[in-house]
Amino acid sequence: MTPLELQHYLDDRKRLVEKSLDAHVPSANRPPQRLNAAIRHSLLGGGGKRLRPILVLAAAEAVGGSIAPVLPMACALECIHTYSLIHDDLPAMDDDDLRRGVPTCHKAFDEATAILAGDALLTLAFELAATPIPGQPDGAVLAMIAQLARDAGIHGMVGGQMLDIQAENRETTLAELQNIHIHKTGALLRACCLIGARLGGGDEGQVRRLNRFGEAFGLAFQITDDILDVVGDPLIMGKKPGNDQKHNKASYPALMGITQARQEAQNMVNAALEALSPFSTAADPLRALVALLLDRTH
Repeated sequence: MTPLELQHYLDDRKRLVEKSLDAHVPSANRPPQRLNAAIRHSLLGGGGKRLRPILVLAAAEAVGGSIAPVLPMACALECIHTYSLIHDDLPAMDDDDLRRGVPTCHKAFDEATAILAGDALLTLAFELAATPIPGQPDGAVLAMIAQLARDAGIHGMVGGQMLDIQAENRETTLAELQNIHIHKTGALLRACCLIGARLGGGDEGQVRRLNRFGEAFGLAFQITDDILDVVGDPLIMGKKPGNDQKHNKASYPALMGITQARQEAQNMVNAALEALSPFSTAADPLRALVALLLDRTH
């Protein structure tokens, strides 16, 4: 897949996701207006790559499935991701003023509204995830809802966030750092691939391989995110870099330096590509996406 073909693919899938999100979120003039405006500000106002829902769609396509049935679940992943960003930006957490080049939710509104906007998006996510899928038994959808809850909660993203906070202002080992990132960032990215493959109709072998792909993708994504926090351009990123250093967070560049961190990202990309080796060209968007991580600018 050429860079131009990938960009067309990403633009098309992003439009589908954003159209669906817009349809599922109340308009800003519906009560409670302030809450709905805050939700729209964070979910739809600042753009975003829509990486997580696109991974769900691409994983479903990789196993021969179609997009429409898994679109609500893809949107659920984006709602969970956005809620986590709203809460991460709060003064009690990372205390960020900008997200994607626009004021963070608590800056545009207030802290209480931001907390409630995050809460509302988390609950909306599970409403969307519960959408029946034609041709899939209810038990299969229920199992993926449970998977989503695990990967978004104590055993995944939220637990990883706690580990990340506890690692501030102290030295960490590589094993500890990997454990933090596997949970904080990797769990939800892996869930996108696993859920997309399962609900797209993949067989057990395909699901296992896409699960491995998601694990490697998640680590590669976080390593490159850590690197960008050191060398990224604030005008491109839409926020100031240096947050990890500001909070003395555990990160790959802090632990091993930029050069070795880049090599570790390359290793994870290679592992992700190997997991896709038996798949046809239907998995080319996933191949192109993981290769793109090494050239991330935001």
